Amino acid sequence: MSFFTKKISRRTIVQALIALPALSLFHKLPDVDPDAIVEVNGWILKRSDLT
Repeated sequence: MSFFTKKISRRTIVQALIALPALSLFHKLPDVDPDAIVEVNGWILKRSDLT
């Protein structure tokens, strides 16, 4: 472990940890059925009504 910490600075480790949640933004969102029924705040709606 000491070899690892000597080679990589704390700043690099922190930057990598901050960048990890940003990677989830690049995932493709799944295709959804526009006629699907969803519940929003107690209201039952068609998904196409939300767009």
